[in-house]
Amino acid sequence: MLDPSLYRDAMSRYAGHVQIVTTAHAGEKRGVTITAACSVSDNPAMVLACVNASNPKNAIFSRSGNFALNTLSASQIDLANAFSGRDPALTAEQRFSMGNWQELVTGAPVLKDALAAFDCRLVELKVMATHMVMIGEVMGVSFGEPGEALLYMDRGYRTL
Repeated sequence: MLDPSLYRDAMSRYAGHVQIVTTAHAGEKRGVTITAACSVSDNPAMVLACVNASNPKNAIFSRSGNFALNTLSASQIDLANAFSGRDPALTAEQRFSMGNWQELVTGAPVLKDALAAFDCRLVELKVMATHMVMIGEVMGVSFGEPGEALLYMDRGYRTL
Protein backbone atom coordinates (compact mmCIF):
# COMPACT_ATOMS: atom_id res chain seq x y z
CA MET A 1 0.00 0.00 0.00
CA LEU A 2 1.22 3.49 -0.87
CA ASP A 3 2.19 5.74 2.04
CA PRO A 4 -0.67 8.29 2.47
CA SER A 5 1.78 11.16 3.09
CA LEU A 6 3.55 10.42 -0.20
CA TYR A 7 0.18 10.45 -1.98
CA ARG A 8 -0.76 13.79 -0.34
CA ASP A 9 2.58 15.29 -1.41
CA ALA A 10 1.96 14.24 -5.00
CA MET A 11 -1.63 15.54 -4.94
CA SER A 12 -0.41 18.90 -3.60
CA ARG A 13 1.05 19.47 -7.05
CA TYR A 14 -2.37 18.98 -8.63
CA ALA A 15 -4.13 22.31 -9.15
CA GLY A 16 -7.76 22.25 -8.04
CA HIS A 17 -10.51 24.84 -8.28
CA VAL A 18 -11.57 25.98 -4.81
CA GLN A 19 -15.26 25.47 -4.06
CA ILE A 20 -17.56 25.47 -1.07
CA VAL A 21 -19.99 22.57 -1.01
CA THR A 22 -23.06 23.36 1.09
CA THR A 23 -26.27 21.79 2.29
CA ALA A 24 -29.14 22.48 4.67
CA HIS A 25 -31.44 20.16 6.56
CA ALA A 26 -33.91 20.64 9.43
CA GLY A 27 -32.68 24.16 10.18
CA GLU A 28 -28.98 23.20 10.14
CA LYS A 29 -26.50 24.41 7.51
CA ARG A 30 -23.15 22.92 6.57
CA GLY A 31 -20.44 24.17 4.25
CA VAL A 32 -16.99 22.77 3.48
CA THR A 33 -14.16 24.12 1.31
CA ILE A 34 -13.11 21.48 -1.23
CA THR A 35 -11.10 21.03 -4.41
CA ALA A 36 -12.35 17.50 -5.15
CA ALA A 37 -15.22 18.28 -7.53
CA CYS A 38 -15.88 17.93 -11.24
CA SER A 39 -18.46 17.63 -13.98
CA VAL A 40 -19.90 14.16 -14.55
CA SER A 41 -22.34 14.77 -17.41
CA ASP A 42 -24.08 17.58 -19.29
CA ASN A 43 -27.20 15.60 -20.21
CA PRO A 44 -28.52 15.29 -17.64
CA ALA A 45 -26.34 17.90 -15.94
CA MET A 46 -24.48 16.21 -13.07
CA VAL A 47 -21.53 17.05 -10.84
CA LEU A 48 -19.43 15.15 -8.33
CA ALA A 49 -18.12 16.46 -5.00
CA CYS A 50 -16.12 14.74 -2.27
CA VAL A 51 -16.09 15.48 1.47
CA ASN A 52 -14.30 13.80 4.37
CA ALA A 53 -16.37 10.87 5.65
CA SER A 54 -14.64 10.81 9.04
CA ASN A 55 -16.05 14.20 10.06
CA PRO A 56 -19.41 13.48 11.76
CA LYS A 57 -20.69 16.94 10.77
CA ASN A 58 -20.60 15.83 7.12
CA ALA A 59 -23.34 13.23 7.72
CA ILE A 60 -25.84 16.02 7.02
CA PHE A 61 -25.04 15.69 3.29
CA SER A 62 -26.58 12.20 3.24
CA ARG A 63 -29.63 13.28 5.30
CA SER A 64 -30.43 16.42 3.30
CA GLY A 65 -30.73 14.96 -0.19
CA ASN A 66 -29.20 18.10 -1.70
CA PHE A 67 -26.01 20.07 -2.04
CA ALA A 68 -24.72 23.15 -3.82
CA LEU A 69 -21.30 23.46 -5.38
CA ASN A 70 -20.17 27.11 -5.14
CA THR A 71 -17.15 27.98 -7.32
CA LEU A 72 -14.98 30.67 -5.71
CA SER A 73 -13.20 33.61 -7.27
CA ALA A 74 -9.80 34.97 -6.27
CA SER A 75 -11.51 37.66 -4.19
CA GLN A 76 -13.16 35.02 -1.96
CA ILE A 77 -10.10 33.67 -0.12
CA ASP A 78 -11.60 34.72 3.23
CA LEU A 79 -14.66 32.53 2.56
CA ALA A 80 -12.44 29.64 1.48
CA ASN A 81 -10.50 29.90 4.73
CA ALA A 82 -13.65 30.25 6.87
CA PHE A 83 -15.21 27.09 5.45
CA SER A 84 -11.93 25.14 5.41
CA GLY A 85 -12.04 24.33 9.12
CA ARG A 86 -8.73 26.07 9.79
CA ASP A 87 -10.49 27.99 12.55
CA PRO A 88 -12.59 25.37 14.37
CA ALA A 89 -13.97 28.07 16.70
CA LEU A 90 -16.08 29.49 13.85
CA THR A 91 -19.66 28.23 14.01
CA ALA A 92 -21.69 27.43 10.91
CA GLU A 93 -23.73 30.57 11.60
CA GLN A 94 -20.57 32.71 11.64
CA ARG A 95 -19.27 31.14 8.45
CA PHE A 96 -22.53 31.66 6.57
CA SER A 97 -22.79 35.25 7.83
CA MET A 98 -19.63 36.04 5.82
CA GLY A 99 -21.29 35.48 2.45
CA ASN A 100 -24.39 36.54 0.60
CA TRP A 101 -26.49 33.38 0.29
CA GLN A 102 -29.71 32.44 -1.48
CA GLU A 103 -31.73 29.34 -2.29
CA LEU A 104 -32.53 28.26 -5.83
CA VAL A 105 -34.38 24.93 -6.14
CA THR A 106 -33.27 22.34 -3.57
CA GLY A 107 -32.88 24.47 -0.44
CA ALA A 108 -29.07 24.14 -0.33
CA PRO A 109 -27.32 27.47 0.36
CA VAL A 110 -26.05 29.04 -2.88
CA LEU A 111 -23.45 31.81 -2.80
CA LYS A 112 -24.88 34.72 -4.80
CA ASP A 113 -21.50 35.98 -5.99
CA ALA A 114 -19.88 32.61 -6.74
CA LEU A 115 -18.31 32.49 -10.20
CA ALA A 116 -20.80 29.71 -10.81
CA ALA A 117 -23.01 27.74 -8.44
CA PHE A 118 -24.65 24.39 -9.07
CA ASP A 119 -27.73 23.56 -6.99
CA CYS A 120 -28.04 19.77 -6.89
CA ARG A 121 -30.36 16.97 -5.92
CA LEU A 122 -28.24 14.21 -4.41
CA VAL A 123 -28.68 11.12 -6.59
CA GLU A 124 -25.88 8.94 -5.24
CA LEU A 125 -23.55 8.92 -2.25
CA LYS A 126 -20.83 6.34 -1.83
CA VAL A 127 -18.23 6.14 0.90
CA MET A 128 -14.85 5.40 -0.66
CA ALA A 129 -12.07 4.95 1.91
CA THR A 130 -11.75 8.32 3.70
CA HIS A 131 -14.31 10.29 1.67
CA MET A 132 -17.95 10.48 0.68
CA VAL A 133 -18.36 10.79 -3.07
CA MET A 134 -21.57 12.67 -3.83
CA ILE A 135 -23.12 12.78 -7.27
CA GLY A 136 -25.78 15.38 -7.83
CA GLU A 137 -28.18 16.20 -10.62
CA VAL A 138 -27.96 19.93 -11.26
CA MET A 139 -31.42 21.44 -10.75
CA GLY A 140 -30.39 25.09 -10.99
CA VAL A 141 -27.37 27.29 -11.67
CA SER A 142 -26.44 30.86 -10.86
CA PHE A 143 -23.60 33.12 -11.94
CA GLY A 144 -21.78 35.92 -10.15
CA GLU A 145 -19.66 38.50 -11.89
CA PRO A 146 -16.84 37.07 -14.02
CA GLY A 147 -13.46 37.11 -12.31
CA GLU A 148 -10.25 35.26 -11.69
CA ALA A 149 -10.65 31.68 -10.49
CA LEU A 150 -9.35 30.67 -7.06
CA LEU A 151 -7.12 27.58 -7.26
CA TYR A 152 -5.26 25.53 -4.65
CA MET A 153 -1.85 24.10 -5.49
CA ASP A 154 1.37 23.37 -3.56
CA ARG A 155 -0.64 23.82 -0.34
CA GLY A 156 -1.48 27.43 -1.15
CA TYR A 157 -3.97 29.58 -3.05
CA ARG A 158 -3.30 30.64 -6.64
CA THR A 159 -5.33 32.53 -9.20
CA LEU A 160 -5.99 32.09 -12.87
